[in-house]
Amino acid sequence: MDEGIYSRPEGRRAGTDLVMMLHGYGSNPERMTGWFGELPPHATGVALRGPMEVGGDRGWFLLDYFLANDFARVVSAAQLVFDWQDKYARGYRSISLLGHSQGMAMATTLHRLRPGGYATITGLSGFVLSNELLSLTDVAPEPGKAVPFFWGRDPYDLVINPDAVAYTGQWLGEYTALTSRTYPEMGHGFGAEERRDVRSFFGHYLAADRTV
Repeated sequence: MDEGIYSRPEGRRAGTDLVMMLHGYGSNPERMTGWFGELPPHATGVALRGPMEVGGDRGWFLLDYFLANDFARVVSAAQLVFDWQDKYARGYRSISLLGHSQGMAMATTLHRLRPGGYATITGLSGFVLSNELLSLTDVAPEPGKAVPFFWGRDPYDLVINPDAVAYTGQWLGEYTALTSRTYPEMGHGFGAEERRDVRSFFGHYLAADRTV
């Protein structure tokens, strides 16, 4: 993985809150840079590029219509992100994740494999992987210690199937401090109301005077 696309120059990143942004399947990090504008002024965004080529764009691991996944490939993709994080994500006040579609699956997988490592997680029009082996890593958070999670989606989004939506809602409700919002007619993309709510979420949980 390359160094990533940042919202601010290197000399102005130390001590800020880092938000790692993960694009969807068949997308690219350039599309995620549009979320830089929703970050608090003391945060740094970085959009990462998935390792797999998908029709001229990128992805994180092979995925079919039913969102079936191979555990080994998922863990391999997650390890690439961890390697990037361990190399580049140093000197920040905190680290958060924001993922769209398959990027949300990646964000929740990273959290499952490294619980307690992220200040907040934002999932947009995505899902949590239903994987028996991955479920073995799940540990219920201690009271008051669950990671703040924002989940935004269109309830009529045809890309994420109903079974995946149901599993995602159940998992997030059990393992995170969930804020869930729906945006009818937004589709599988991004919407102005969703951007407003994500901006408020970051403003609250990554406040400049807040200990994270």
